[in-house]
Amino acid sequence: MALSVTSSSSSTISSTSFFSRLGSSTDSKALQIGYFRNLERSHGFVNLTQRRSLVRPINAEPQRKDSVVPLAATIVAPEVAEKEEEDYDELARGLENASPLEIMDKALEKFGSDIAIAFSGAEDVALIEYAHLTGRPYRVFSLDTGRLNPETYRLFDEVEKHYGIHIEYMFPDAVEVQALVRTKGLFSFYEDGHQECCRVRKVRPLRRALKGLRAWITGQRKDQSPGTRSEVPVVQVDPVFEGLDGGAGSLVKWNPVANVIGNDIWNFLRTMNVPVNSLHSQGYVSIGCEPCTRPVLPGQHEREGRWWWEDAKAKECGLHKGNIKQEDVPNLNGNGVAHDNGAATVADIFNTQNVVNLSRTGIENLAKLDNRQEPWIVVLYAPWCRFCQAMEESYVDLADKLAGSGVKVGKFRADGEQKEFAQSELELGSFPTILFFPKHSSRPIKYPSEKRDVDSLVAFVNALR
Repeated sequence: MALSVTSSSSSTISSTSFFSRLGSSTDSKALQIGYFRNLERSHGFVNLTQRRSLVRPINAEPQRKDSVVPLAATIVAPEVAEKEEEDYDELARGLENASPLEIMDKALEKFGSDIAIAFSGAEDVALIEYAHLTGRPYRVFSLDTGRLNPETYRLFDEVEKHYGIHIEYMFPDAVEVQALVRTKGLFSFYEDGHQECCRVRKVRPLRRALKGLRAWITGQRKDQSPGTRSEVPVVQVDPVFEGLDGGAGSLVKWNPVANVIGNDIWNFLRTMNVPVNSLHSQGYVSIGCEPCTRPVLPGQHEREGRWWWEDAKAKECGLHKGNIKQEDVPNLNGNGVAHDNGAATVADIFNTQNVVNLSRTGIENLAKLDNRQEPWIVVLYAPWCRFCQAMEESYVDLADKLAGSGVKVGKFRADGEQKEFAQSELELGSFPTILFFPKHSSRPIKYPSEKRDVDSLVAFVNALR
């Protein structure tokens, strides 16, 4: 496996007063990396002859000892001083106002070759630039899901050449991908959510990568997803994944740009003339796999370009599950009134005389009928879902247009206590889900498009009525 190991020349480092410890090329630290040969670029040094001995591969296992173990009776156990555990909560508080450069330097100093930067091919290239500026050797890995944009692959190549590094690519298990695609097709995530595909193509390869490390560095920012990432610390014990030593607490997670806003990241990238993904100039902000990423419009949040067909609360792939802020969703009954748990009331939507409010019994009876007097179109919704809120006007208009046409328009609130039932019996994947119940068939037909304007909905009904 190719390894990403670099360090900057002393002339580059001396221009940064913060790193006075690297000011002389004759000090002990400079001598330690003196084995590295200069590449064509002056960005850093790469060990071409002893790379294997200096840096452990990202998924390496501890080296096996082939020597015969002597009898226990002949062994005198040396006295080993007990290592004091680091308080990373305290360290995070101490670094809360530190610059990304200072946080990156601290991370690389503490973990050396046992830490690596997770690079997705988007604006997190800033992490590589910060690591380069520290003058310390560093490693970079990336998850190649097999579904990335061509522009992202080209950026990987540009970054490797720009910094004189080799990115350590992690790939999904071919057998698992084959089973998923053969069973559910290439685009199953549009039907039943992205979590299963992300688990196979991203989360499991990441888990394998992290088992060869003691720490990793991510580009998470608090402003990327205010609803789920607003409490990301600059450093923490990873609450989800395990590191080289195994077990809870065996992996440390660093987020050097947690407190940096997106505009400042881009100002930094432009100032340093860092290579960036060409998709950014086409309206893409948050970039993932090609089928699950699209440009955003002016004023839209960057995460709205990811998994746009799903509930806004689900816009995470699972790589940073431990940092997702869990918000209480109001537990409401069918009338929009809060239960006794004290949750705040959320106003109901689709309120018009032409939209029938179906109860659990009503939707169950409708689903069981083989011969209905009239066809129905029903939206499964949650009033707190902004995608449901966004289609309220078009759905009300649809109900007005279909009034007296022989097609009934209904709604069923499918969150809270009704969600499990809706998922198992009504094909609920995400909010909103729109179903058409034909006149002479018990099986509902799911509206397949993300276009929820009134004309598209009318065309759907007219095609099936």
